[in-house]
Amino acid sequence: MLSMDDVLSIIDAIRDGIIAIDRDEKITILNRSAEKLLKLDRKAAMGKKVSETVPNTRLHIILKSGKSELNQFQQIDDVTIVTNRMPVFDRSGRVTGAVAIFKDMTEVKNLAEQVTNLKEIQSMLEAIINSTQDAISVVDIQGRGILINTAYTKLIGLTKEDVIGKPATVDIAEGESVHYRVLQTGKPLKGIPMKAGPNKKEVVVDAAPIIVGGRLRGSVAVVHDVSEIKRLTEELELVRRRIRHLEAKYTFDDIIGQSRAIREAVEAAKNAAATSATVLLRGESGTGKELFAHAIHNESERCHKQFIRVNCSALTDSLLGSELFGYADGAFTGARRGGRKGLFEEADGGTIFLDEIGEISLNHQAMLLRVLNEKEIIRVGESKPIPVDVRIIAATNTDLEKAVEEGKFRRDLYFRLSVIPIYIPALRERKEDIPLLITHLIKKYNQEYGRAVEAISAGALEILTAYDWPGNIRELENVIGRAMINMRFGEVLIEKKHIPRLYVETPELRFRPHHQTGVFKPLKELLAEAEREALKNAMERASGNRTEAAKLLGISVRNLFYKLEKYNLW
Repeated sequence: MLSMDDVLSIIDAIRDGIIAIDRDEKITILNRSAEKLLKLDRKAAMGKKVSETVPNTRLHIILKSGKSELNQFQQIDDVTIVTNRMPVFDRSGRVTGAVAIFKDMTEVKNLAEQVTNLKEIQSMLEAIINSTQDAISVVDIQGRGILINTAYTKLIGLTKEDVIGKPATVDIAEGESVHYRVLQTGKPLKGIPMKAGPNKKEVVVDAAPIIVGGRLRGSVAVVHDVSEIKRLTEELELVRRRIRHLEAKYTFDDIIGQSRAIREAVEAAKNAAATSATVLLRGESGTGKELFAHAIHNESERCHKQFIRVNCSALTDSLLGSELFGYADGAFTGARRGGRKGLFEEADGGTIFLDEIGEISLNHQAMLLRVLNEKEIIRVGESKPIPVDVRIIAATNTDLEKAVEEGKFRRDLYFRLSVIPIYIPALRERKEDIPLLITHLIKKYNQEYGRAVEAISAGALEILTAYDWPGNIRELENVIGRAMINMRFGEVLIEKKHIPRLYVETPELRFRPHHQTGVFKPLKELLAEAEREALKNAMERASGNRTEAAKLLGISVRNLFYKLEKYNLW
């Protein structure tokens, strides 16, 4: 049986760094490789707490959580290591310690410099690069692929057969090959953005030359997936704040229509854009209020500054104040250290678009009135006013006059917001614009769906013109998009048979088909359409009040929010 000294000698002979701690977080094992990599004095480190000895360590966290962390990167001064951290259990299943096994990733480069045969490099590197979660690709001096790892296949969507022996450009969807640039210059590249693979995955690439015996023999690239991080960040922001910071991308040229009603609205909006006065956009849901807000900002002198959109109804009352006006350090539990700027400060010099303004509480109405009157804000938890220069564009689909009479909306704020009121007509009030809108949508969806639709038939247009469009332009977009999806490839004219069912409300039957297509739809699709219409009707009947709409439908407010998001009815 091996003695403890024998075991420690074996551990010292292992090239990978090994460090272990006991249940008191004190270091019990530190082999020679770990001593060298961590630049520690083993005698001085033994028996001390790991968190006080090893920079960036997480062993004490593993001890508490009892969960392993595998293939993790850690920076130790100028050295990058890959480490596996694991808890140690006794026979009864209790955590008695933790151990980390790690290696220096610069060995990859050392191997490439020491070995002259690229085939031998491939066999020696495969085990190492497959342990990392970053995608790695290697090309020879001719720029032909010679090595990829498993993470590369998962990220890029290409197999070894697609890459090995092929030019370095085989995996590039948009951008320039970093491998070719490295081979041309002999210099490393870092942080090069591009889109890779058949799905145009957003990535950032680091690449370096492979030098063997003083000669350039190839290039190695590490591909980092940023699209997944971006997606998760965007989803987290959506859930946490329901706020979008936007560059105003629409202009008055994007507003389609020649009817008198829409021309009057556009003319009023252009006049408003020439001033810094507050604008109140009125109109039903789906009429294009946000489109007008974008256009007004882009036509104004503030067009080169920030444009920020805030959906007031999507934020809780407690969150809205801190988001709009910011907060001081320690203003509330969970507040960011040092405080944070509010959206009004971020929009300073630009425009803030307050959508669904009728949903904010009386308390926040008073704070908003201060911005309009005094041109200043006060952060939550502070008393010092901060001057701001912000142009406010507000929008609502509710009856503000009724809300004022009922005491739900401040009269003084109503008058301050209504400096330039602009009514955006419903689609049923400008049906002569429907052909123009359909032509525009056909062009739009031809690009999105890869179709070659040319026009709509007179019969199909008659059906759409006769419909009252309770969902306005948003509903028209939905109908035209679905009609084009229903078309077979090669069909160039939207016919009656392609138009999905339109619904109207009747006393006898809440929803009945406005016209029949002759195509029998699955029950699941019919139920989804009926549910969507029920949500729209409830929201209209409740004048946009989500709490009241939830009561009408007999569901919770949380469930209502989920369904509104599901059917894009925000």
